[in-house]
Amino acid sequence: MPVRQAFAAALARLLPPGLPPRIAVAVSGGADSTALALLARDYCTRHGGEVLALIVDHGLRAESAEEARLTAARLAARQIKSHILTLSLTAGPAMQERARQARHAVLGEAAEAAGFLYLALGHHQADQHETVAMRARRGPGGAEGMAGWAARDKVVLLRPLLAIAPTALRDYLRVEDMGWVEDPSNQARRFERVRIRQDQSGQPPVGAAQRAGREQEVAAFLARHAELYPEGYALLDAPCVPPSVLGALLRTIGGRAHAPRQEALARLARALSPATLGGVRIAPAGRLGPGWLLTREPAACAPPVLAHSHAFWDGRFLLTAPPLEGTFLGALGADAAAFHGFNGLPSLILRGLPALRDAQGRVSFPVSVRFFPPMPATQRPFQI
Repeated sequence: MPVRQAFAAALARLLPPGLPPRIAVAVSGGADSTALALLARDYCTRHGGEVLALIVDHGLRAESAEEARLTAARLAARQIKSHILTLSLTAGPAMQERARQARHAVLGEAAEAAGFLYLALGHHQADQHETVAMRARRGPGGAEGMAGWAARDKVVLLRPLLAIAPTALRDYLRVEDMGWVEDPSNQARRFERVRIRQDQSGQPPVGAAQRAGREQEVAAFLARHAELYPEGYALLDAPCVPPSVLGALLRTIGGRAHAPRQEALARLARALSPATLGGVRIAPAGRLGPGWLLTREPAACAPPVLAHSHAFWDGRFLLTAPPLEGTFLGALGADAAAFHGFNGLPSLILRGLPALRDAQGRVSFPVSVRFFPPMPATQRPFQI
């Protein structure tokens, strides 16, 4: 299928129908993200929408600033508006992971500030196969690879190139007479992804039917053995669980987009025992009933945030009532002792629940909130 047609088909699945598309595009200057910017421009123009390129300069190479300016000039020549976003990273361990986290954070903030809900990323077919291979090395799970659609904080991530090979993207750029930047780190074998790419050991993701079947099995197990409560905790009546079930619970209760690493999940799932994993405490349910309590680890809760209408805290709770000016939303923590016995909840749960505090440290609890963990990722969000 031609690149333009494959791209349009992907966005037809990933975007709601009938609305002019407004898409921010993450651009590194490399071939994949440059092709994404051109494809998004053409698509949005045809459908009465708008595109904005967000160029990320990681600042890790001396030439990166000039490459960012060159990329902006190339895009401007194609009538694509852009902003350059500069990161301040330092060399050291886990560089790729730290760069990814910082890049996603600054891209999401910039897209939201510019009024764009959708942020498109340039991951292509080979990236998908490499991701599946990397996850397979860490244990069972993750075989579906990266999702085409995922809600992250206040933006929705789109990956419309997952079915397109990188060679096709480069051919498309050559036809368009569009240049791009080559990053030498993409050839450095010290990175796992590069080794998989160079060794051609990537793996295709499982099909949609297989993924749907696995998700149905998880849902059926949870329906039989688990109860999830609006205070953000769960009771699990089972001595052992499939790793995918435990991963879904930990991701939800911990307010995280992804479950913990597969090998840690597999060890704990085989025989549940008191533990802390993925920011979630697992403990005997005690007076709450049989089985196990899964609740947010109080020590892992996020720092307080300024309370405002619809403030979002700890990746889990959305403030639903206007707070007093100058208050902060954060964990109840040690102040849980003053609310002993509230709703029959043990201290372990109470300490991780949200509370409001003013400048003098006065506590308001309970708070009008809604438990709102991260939405699941999916390939086809608007299709049944």
